[in-house]
Amino acid sequence: MTLIIGLTGGIGCGKSTVSALFEKRGVDIIDADKVARLVVEKGNPALLKIADHFGAEVLIDGCLNRPRLRQIIFSDNKQKVWLNKLLHPLIRTEMLAQLKNSKSDYVLLEAPLLIENKLTDFCDHVLVVDVSEKLQLSRACHRDGMDVDSIKSIIQSQMTRQARLQNADFVIENSDATFDQLARLVMELDNKFRKLCKLQ
Repeated sequence: MTLIIGLTGGIGCGKSTVSALFEKRGVDIIDADKVARLVVEKGNPALLKIADHFGAEVLIDGCLNRPRLRQIIFSDNKQKVWLNKLLHPLIRTEMLAQLKNSKSDYVLLEAPLLIENKLTDFCDHVLVVDVSEKLQLSRACHRDGMDVDSIKSIIQSQMTRQARLQNADFVIENSDATFDQLARLVMELDNKFRKLCKLQ
């Protein structure tokens, strides 16, 4: 059975960069965000249910208006719960199918809410990419062009940094690592994970 490493971290921590470095080393990546986008693509039944529930304002040319939907669910927890109940089983089914079809020695399951959504149930180990909350804010604002309050609300909706680290088997500290240093850390972990594969 394939070794599954859960990859997570708060917004602006550098998960995507770390994930891309593992992918360069021939590791299959199952990205929960990409799977979530897949299940609500134009014409999919889930998108029709979302439009029926929230109204036409969450659509643009038949596609999901993500910024508008995000605004709605972050300001109304009941709506967030409704959306999660609809999407989480669909996302989980698709992720499991992708995990089953992976071909690399081990696979990374990348998800911002890996621990919160109990996706750790499918993982052998958890890898957390960590930075300070102050750095999260500045990076996410710069990258996404969102205001500080919006980023803060996303951070607050996620697990605390301390709780995330308590669930970690491996940590990449990414506060001041250069790209080359990050690549070296990934190479070291890749070697470690491949050794773990042989022990299974």
